[in-house]
Amino acid sequence: MRIALAADNGNWHKARLLAALRAQGVEPVLFSLADVIVATGGGEPLRVPGFSGELPDGVLLRTIAGGTFEATTMRLGVLHALVSAGVTVWNAPTAIERSVDKAATSLLVARAGLPTPDTWVVSKREAAAEIVLREGRPGAPLVLKPLFGSQGEGLALIERPEDLPDEDAVARVYYLQRYVPRQDGLWRDYRVFVCDGRAIAGMIREGDGWITNVHLGGRPLPWVMPPAAAEMAEAAAAAVGVDYSGVDLVEDGEGGFSILEVNSMPAWSGLQTVCETDIAAAVVQGFLAAVRGATLPRLVVA
Repeated sequence: MRIALAADNGNWHKARLLAALRAQGVEPVLFSLADVIVATGGGEPLRVPGFSGELPDGVLLRTIAGGTFEATTMRLGVLHALVSAGVTVWNAPTAIERSVDKAATSLLVARAGLPTPDTWVVSKREAAAEIVLREGRPGAPLVLKPLFGSQGEGLALIERPEDLPDEDAVARVYYLQRYVPRQDGLWRDYRVFVCDGRAIAGMIREGDGWITNVHLGGRPLPWVMPPAAAEMAEAAAAAVGVDYSGVDLVEDGEGGFSILEVNSMPAWSGLQTVCETDIAAAVVQGFLAAVRGATLPRLVVA
């Protein structure tokens, strides 16, 4: 199999995925989507470094190289072109687009009938102010999230309309979600890692403040995942169409869970410290099985 691994940053994750691929007898080509070239005029127009005019059988994505909106659009276009040529891509570009855009994630989760905190997405500050005036109050805030943010960056609690930033500060999109406090006062939520349709690991994330992301100082704690939480995370991943993902849950105050986010390029270094499952190995095994399934010769029936 001709396998490519895109892992521009994060040496820990890159090393784990490389080791897992090599354990399966696969030596991948490390590459960056930023180095892929489109060149027409002869042969395959998509030139992936390390493949000498051919395309890989599979591409495993850990990260997408950062850049401008135009650069990101081109890199997603490269992934779409790979998929249309029959290359197995984990996660597929459609799933990445759905999960990176929190509004699209919320829409798909809600359409699937899954529980999620009340969410509003608007473009105008006046519309956002009306929502905050109606839905928020001191002690019961709304959470303002960047539409394309990750790892807990840029979150803010909004109690009053005057707490809202200007439109330019939020790229002219206000994503507001009802804050769900815990009855015991702890700052705690849950991460479930779903791979190939199965919830394979989970953890408690506990913080000294309301933002619990491990990247920002949250503490990963072991968690005996209830079946209901596993099933909900699996359903959320299926609704968004991700092959592997980190699904964030919060307790709903009524003995159940509610879905916060579905992440298509999740980190798992914190989760790996509190679970026995080798997450990189699980991702690689699922990915390679998908590649083998896509490249098996079809039987010809006379």
